[in-house]
Amino acid sequence: MSRPAAKPLPQLSVRIDLDGDERIGPGKILLLENIREHGSISAAGRAMDMSYKRAWDLVDEINRICRHAAVASQTGGKNGGGAILTPFGAALVTRYRKIERDAARAVRKELLALKTDIGRPPKS
Repeated sequence: MSRPAAKPLPQLSVRIDLDGDERIGPGKILLLENIREHGSISAAGRAMDMSYKRAWDLVDEINRICRHAAVASQTGGKNGGGAILTPFGAALVTRYRKIERDAARAVRKELLALKTDIGRPPKS
């Protein structure tokens, strides 16, 4: 007889609010990771079920927010151009993921307590 799988720990989602309405969060970082993996904005958007226009708008927003290009277009080749992360873009992803890991580690005990509290049946 197998034991039921343990419920996973609640997940922490990190969104970094910058000036005004400017934000960097899990969606933009995932888009950058998909651009790195797929080599184009359109393919990254498709991987996320996102339109090319939405993906392009987010890349444009990231570049504007950061005041450094995170994504650079590539020209040429038999299949046309593509896109790559700039060194700044790669560093942005790395830094965000480190912040995310550090934050999750810092609140692990509280997430475990929350999981326990949520899993308790209500008192009658």
